Amino acid sequence: MVSSASVFSTAKWLEAQSLLFKAVAVLFGSLILTAGSYITVPMVPVPITMQTFAITVVGAVYGWRLGGFTVLFWLMQGALGLPVFAPGAVGGIARFFGPTGGYLFSFPICAMLTGWMVEHGFSGRSFVKGFLAMLAGNILCLIIGGAWLAVMMGFAKGMALGVTAFIAGAFTKSVLGAAVLLGISAGTSRKHN
Repeated sequence: MVSSASVFSTAKWLEAQSLLFKAVAVLFGSLILTAGSYITVPMVPVPITMQTFAITVVGAVYGWRLGGFTVLFWLMQGALGLPVFAPGAVGGIARFFGPTGGYLFSFPICAMLTGWMVEHGFSGRSFVKGFLAMLAGNILCLIIGGAWLAVMMGFAKGMALGVTAFIAGAFTKSVLGAAVLLGISAGTSRKHN
């Protein structure tokens, strides 16, 4: 069994680092988020990507404050037109007002929720707790993104295209995220023993 505080200890350790170190961590996190954006299965109107996997892992490992800030930094890059979103996706501020806008707006909140849950014991000790933290972030993303689509397209179509189509992916990404957290917890526990 691994320590329940291992991943949280990583977030606490990051919080205690210099501003320069945190800036490098934020840049590295935004690269992870961009990489997650480029792992994609094209769908209309919203593609399946590994963005939410990356967002919840960054939130969990960085903690709710630095994780949320990292996601905001990444979104700012996209708003400025940098190619950080899914391949072929138009960058710039207009992206935030299209079909994927609700998901984009939800991302920092999802990272913060996942990070907060990890900081409050939902990680490290058991796969199930890590899974629940990851699932909470993924489900929140679907709720906000689906609500956005429902306003744009009508309730039934928004739910079908923006929530139902992504439920299996949310569970799969949550399982993968929990496995990553368990691996990080095991690695940091071995390092400190």
